[in-house]
Amino acid sequence: MINLYNPQNFSSLFSILITAFLLGIVHGFTPDEHTWPITFSYSIGSYSMKGGFKTGLLFSLAFTFQRAVASELSYYALGKILTKPDVVPIIYIFVGIVMSFAGAYVIGLGKNFELFEGLEKTLLKFLKIKTLKSQTKHINEKLHPVHIPIYMVLLHGFIAGWGTGAFAIIVYTILAPKMPNGYTGFLPGLLFGLGTMATQIIIGMFAGRFMERLKIPKKGIEYIARRTSGLTLFWGGLAFVLAAALEIAFPKLIEAGFITPLKVHNLHNLGVGFFLVIFILLFILTTSFIKSLKYVKNNGSEFL
Repeated sequence: MINLYNPQNFSSLFSILITAFLLGIVHGFTPDEHTWPITFSYSIGSYSMKGGFKTGLLFSLAFTFQRAVASELSYYALGKILTKPDVVPIIYIFVGIVMSFAGAYVIGLGKNFELFEGLEKTLLKFLKIKTLKSQTKHINEKLHPVHIPIYMVLLHGFIAGWGTGAFAIIVYTILAPKMPNGYTGFLPGLLFGLGTMATQIIIGMFAGRFMERLKIPKKGIEYIARRTSGLTLFWGGLAFVLAAALEIAFPKLIEAGFITPLKVHNLHNLGVGFFLVIFILLFILTTSFIKSLKYVKNNGSEFL
């Protein structure tokens, strides 16, 4: 039987690769700060099952490429460098910046925010940010969000892939070094990425299908979808940067967490990453969705 929690003994090359693939599936289905908030945000912004499929595919495609590259590097004994704890805050910062930039692009930063209004005004004034009107259009004086470019989803997937955790440590320090030669060193990362891709596509399609089933005009669904994704990406990105700053200031925070009896990575040791996922999805995304839905229902004639 394959031990996905602590894989050590393998009977063949196939058993190593199937372990990597199954780990990827588990990784995709468990709450992970480098995949869930981003996939849900982009997929909801696509506002359709087909769009969710495309988003999940593109994000995880770039993620898979990154994992294959990192796996190859790990074969050449670089795995310990890639999995150093102090790398985590750096990845958080880059992921957060890309998230916030994507959200700002979609939502029309500077004029189209309703969450945390006081903080937003202070932030905009401090950063001296103005709305790029060429990227947006109005609906009765309400800025209408724009599409997220494909390159942004790909870039985000590649950057997010450098995040380390229990799954990455297994791939980089256990599976990749067991490959027979340098020509196959990338395979564990590739298979892990493909496993994650399968589940991220399912999650993306689920989020897109949810948006399709809202009983409101199509323009209203589009408005809710893009506003929700934009706000979630923007404020979720800032949450990543804040978490990184706290971890740099208080290094022991990286190791802090709660232990559960579940022998499943991402569900056994609940640390900063887990609570970051919960905050972004249950608070930011949910609040953004409810406020956007309420606006559409109260101003239905604008979206006919």
